[in-house]
Amino acid sequence: MLPLVAFYAFLCLVLVFLVSAVTSLYLDRERLYSVADAAALAGAEAYDLAAVQVVEGHPRPVLESSSVRSAVSDFLATPVAGGIEGLEVEQAISSDGRSATVRLSAMWRPPVVSMLVPAGLRIGVTSTARSVFW
Repeated sequence: MLPLVAFYAFLCLVLVFLVSAVTSLYLDRERLYSVADAAALAGAEAYDLAAVQVVEGHPRPVLESSSVRSAVSDFLATPVAGGIEGLEVEQAISSDGRSATVRLSAMWRPPVVSMLVPAGLRIGVTSTARSVFW
């Protein structure tokens, strides 16, 4: 009876460690996605008013990749993005002149390292925001 109880106790501990690692990975990815979404929004608003074009009677801002990169870097320097380990900007561009695409990556560390869970992974997310001028 004792070996059976010990086995099930071990199995329960493994399951608790795995569930906590998966939950931690999910929450860190969502946090990184929120930062990437905010950075893309900051990049989408990085247009110069002199570069606004009027197309079919509607004003449309024109984004440049250099201004998007600069705005994303400035945003990530604020305390909003602080506390994320190994945060890197993989890409910050404007491919069509109207939207900003930001790809961020960061390191994820599990709360408990075990043989079944790696010591850390690099996670990445991509977010796109469109510039609208009304």
